[in-house]
Amino acid sequence: MSSAAYTRIMTRQMIRLLGSVLTAAALSGCAAGLPSGEAGEPGAPVKLDVIFVATDLEIVNAMLTLAGVTRDDVVYDLGCGDGRIVIAAAKEFGARGVGVDLDPQRIREAQANAVRAGVADRVTFRVQDIFDTDIQPATVVTLFLSPELNARLRPKLTSQLKPGSRIVSHRYGIGDWVPEKTVTLSVRETRNHIFLWRAQ
Repeated sequence: MSSAAYTRIMTRQMIRLLGSVLTAAALSGCAAGLPSGEAGEPGAPVKLDVIFVATDLEIVNAMLTLAGVTRDDVVYDLGCGDGRIVIAAAKEFGARGVGVDLDPQRIREAQANAVRAGVADRVTFRVQDIFDTDIQPATVVTLFLSPELNARLRPKLTSQLKPGSRIVSHRYGIGDWVPEKTVTLSVRETRNHIFLWRAQ
C-alpha cells in the first residue's frame, strides 16, 4: 500500500472517530444542561411561561401607590424579573419585599440592582416557581404575568393571603374576579390598566 493511500485511510478513520467523540460530547452536554431541580443552578435551562418585559417605572410607582404601600408592608412580586417593583417598594415606600422568578439570570440582576439601590437589606430574591411560593407573609402581591397565569393564581391568592391584603396587576385581570379599583394611565402613548383587589 502506498503511503498516500495509507494516509487517506487513516484520515477517514480519524474523521469518523472525531465525529463519534463530538457527538458523544454534544449529547452529554445536553444531558448536563437538563434541570436538576436545584433552584438557581448555573447554566440550567429554564422553561418560562412568560417572557421578561420590564415594567416602566411610572407604572411601577402607580401600582405601589394604588396598593397604598407603606413601611409596614411586605410586598411580594411574583415573576419579579430584574426586581424593580420590589426595589421601588423598599426604596420609595419603605416597605420590605420578596421577588420570585424562575430565571436565575433575572434573580442575579435583581440582587445586583438591590445592592446598587442600597436596599439589599430590605429585599430578598428567590429562584422559585410562583405556584410553589409561600405568599402568606405578603400584605401586597404585585403581578405582571398573563391572563392565564393570573387566573391560575387566584386560588392561591385567596387561600394564602390574610384578609385586607392587596393584589395589584399590571395590564391583566384575574379571571372573572371584579377589581376593587382600576387605574388607567398613558405611558409612551400606550394605555396601561392597573387593577386592585383586596383579599377577603
